[in-house]
Amino acid sequence: MPDYLLDTTTIIDYLRDKSGVPELLENFCSEGGLLCCSPINIVEVNAGMKDKEKSATDEFLNSLECYEIDRDIATLAGELKREYSKKGITLSTPDVLIAATAIKKYLILVTNNAKHFPIEGLMIYSYER
Repeated sequence: MPDYLLDTTTIIDYLRDKSGVPELLENFCSEGGLLCCSPINIVEVNAGMKDKEKSATDEFLNSLECYEIDRDIATLAGELKREYSKKGITLSTPDVLIAATAIKKYLILVTNNAKHFPIEGLMIYSYER
């Protein structure tokens, strides 16, 4: 069974009970999938969190496997950013770090922003918002 790296929008959609994301993630878990995040997600979610959401946010983020950004992930992220820049495609540093984590850890990226991740070889599960 595959494991899943959640994009920040997916985490927010889960916390705000949008787009059927709670059910989607429950299905992944019931099939034996592991839900994961990156430190980038934790930064982005906490930066946009409403005060009343802190408890539920902390609980959910703490339930996810968190993959640290190591040298290999950072190197791949830089390579991806440079490669796509040469093609005229600007990728954000947070997005390439998330994508590189998914690639290096063999995870499927769950997002509703697939256009932010036009990266060859990246496995994506895209859902509608």
